[in-house]
Amino acid sequence: MTGSTRSIDWRIVIVASLLLMCGTALARAADGAAAAVDDDYPLQGEYVGTANLDGQVRAVVGLQSLADGEGRFKGLLYMGGLPGAGWDGSPPKRLEGLRESGRVHFSGAEVGATVSSGEASVFDPVHGERGHLWRVVRTSPTLDAAPPQGATVLFDGAETDELSGRPVVDDRMLLAGATTREAYRDFYLHVEFRTPYSPSRRGQGRGNSGVYIQQRYEVQILDSFALDGAFNECGALYRQRAPDVNACLPPLSWQTYDIWFTAARFDGEGRKIADAIISVLHNGVVVHHNVRLKDKTGAGQPEAPDPRPIQFQNHGDPVYFRNVWIAPARPWEDFRPARADSQLPGVSGRSNGYALYGR
Repeated sequence: MTGSTRSIDWRIVIVASLLLMCGTALARAADGAAAAVDDDYPLQGEYVGTANLDGQVRAVVGLQSLADGEGRFKGLLYMGGLPGAGWDGSPPKRLEGLRESGRVHFSGAEVGATVSSGEASVFDPVHGERGHLWRVVRTSPTLDAAPPQGATVLFDGAETDELSGRPVVDDRMLLAGATTREAYRDFYLHVEFRTPYSPSRRGQGRGNSGVYIQQRYEVQILDSFALDGAFNECGALYRQRAPDVNACLPPLSWQTYDIWFTAARFDGEGRKIADAIISVLHNGVVVHHNVRLKDKTGAGQPEAPDPRPIQFQNHGDPVYFRNVWIAPARPWEDFRPARADSQLPGVSGRSNGYALYGR
């Protein structure tokens, strides 16, 4: 379909409204986009629109375009919308792509796509173009959350006595490697982080860090955008439990963790009588809810009755933090869905975003 014949598709207007209801935002490009990028970077990101696929009536679809180095791309096409914003949970369609003349041409077993500046087309080999998508930039509903009364600010852009090993860079960001001076038992923690753009790196070399609770339990940080959400990727309880959904945003985006933690309990003789319990929101999406930690994760310190500090792990990658604060433990019920589940003509979606009361 050419630009001269395509009229306004009001279904796309509805899709945009749905994304807002799901806690997403059409926002400016991510902070830090001026960092080292290449010609692939502008074509990486998320796209949403409608398409006729799998013999279905026209439905909402989401596409994630991942720069994989030297003009190569990987893509995931989701039915219902993007992860955490409408995706119906069915296996995404996997695509491989190459950049040529300012576009990425994706192909897959059943469907293909073409991504250009700000938009994408979806097609199949038999019927040609099957839908049109527009680029969206999502932000977490808890981004820039203010610390509540009684919270301790660990880092707000300036040097702080709350952290040791705290390299602060010129633009008021904290480089991975800091550790809290205080030890903590039960708490609610808010963290904002940014992973680097490293398209040619693979696996654990792709922007690796983590929030090490009590220096025992790691909530993994990694550039896992458009990956599977495995047990060693972003949002995972490292090698112990994968996130319920991969809520990772593209590299150089500011992302959030909101973490509820109740420490393991021990009797007077030092025997564990209750597991530690953790809940995590990643970019406002519930990825762990009241999960019991059976033991330490990875290289964490052994479980014991004593509280320990929180560590922002340094793996040698340029992962940065900002707006980090900790508060006394709060019940999960102090948080609520950012917006109610919504039904719109021709489209439906479930809100997975959560927002702080009082924001």
